[in-house]
Amino acid sequence: MAISITDPFNSATDAQMPGLVRAIDPLQVQQQFAQHLPSSLNAAQLCAIRVMRHKPGRRCLIAYDLALETPAGSKSLTLLGKVRAKGTDFRSYRVQQALWQAGFAADSEDYISVPEPIAILPDLQMWLQRQVPGTIATQLLPQAQGIALAQRIAEAAHKLHQAAIPPHRRHTLADELQILRDRLSLVAQQFPQWQSRLERLLQACHGLASTTPNARLRGIHRDFYPDQVLVDGSRLYLLDFDLYCAGDPGLDMGNFIGHLIEQSLRTLGDAAALRDREVALKARFVQLAGESVRASVQTYTTLTLVRHIYLSTQFPDRRLWTEALLDLSETLLSPHLDSKAPLKIK
Repeated sequence: MAISITDPFNSATDAQMPGLVRAIDPLQVQQQFAQHLPSSLNAAQLCAIRVMRHKPGRRCLIAYDLALETPAGSKSLTLLGKVRAKGTDFRSYRVQQALWQAGFAADSEDYISVPEPIAILPDLQMWLQRQVPGTIATQLLPQAQGIALAQRIAEAAHKLHQAAIPPHRRHTLADELQILRDRLSLVAQQFPQWQSRLERLLQACHGLASTTPNARLRGIHRDFYPDQVLVDGSRLYLLDFDLYCAGDPGLDMGNFIGHLIEQSLRTLGDAAALRDREVALKARFVQLAGESVRASVQTYTTLTLVRHIYLSTQFPDRRLWTEALLDLSETLLSPHLDSKAPLKIK
């Protein structure tokens, strides 16, 4: 059977990821599948290879469409292969596998799941998960059922934090501030007229952080935002645990809310347009996790918006909002702004 190959990114020419040539070669892929797929998929036939995303020199996402004959008839499924330039991401696979086995399977009674991890293909620097259906929460939160969805997402985040999957690294508030220093330095290089404002803003971030109580570290997503939640009816799937670590649970919720505010500003022209979703999300999370997380949720919401000043400069269609994000960040941090004590960023 002819196997179609779709590679709109011409990923096979990535000199820093030479393994991609094998990852889109049907013969090589079939050999790897025969060695590493579970027995339940031994009879699956490869039908198509589709490169979905490619960040040159960093990572690639490849879809493998399969056909499987079962006693009930033909069945189609898709496996997603995650390739990383610096080597097979065993940690992310094992985190997702542990979550799957700890109550996040596709038939979980609370309808909060992760995609099923399938296999590691070390020769291709790849691991595989089953593709799941659904729509990203980014598209659904502004719609009529957005408040109820926000509350469900808070429940999903709390479930993750309670799962007690051992992390292999940690991320602290000090780490977050260092990231901001690095990113704001890059913004100052691009917009030197804003350097003093950015330095005062960084100083204010440190001031805010100094007032934030230390939290008990738990396993957190660390990159939790609406694109990382896939909604399939009543079921939520949490995606992409590449940055899973020990950290403050408030980081996940603050990061999510910060992205939601940025989305409101950029797509609806009003940073407060989805405020009712933010309020519902935070209220449900605090109800589950305890009042002690409220301060860190607010701190990480603000720090996430400051980070979005930099992120907006990385996308041509978002640069229109860079100064608006700077203005919003200054407003949120106004109690901590001190023009006499700027913190140098370069």
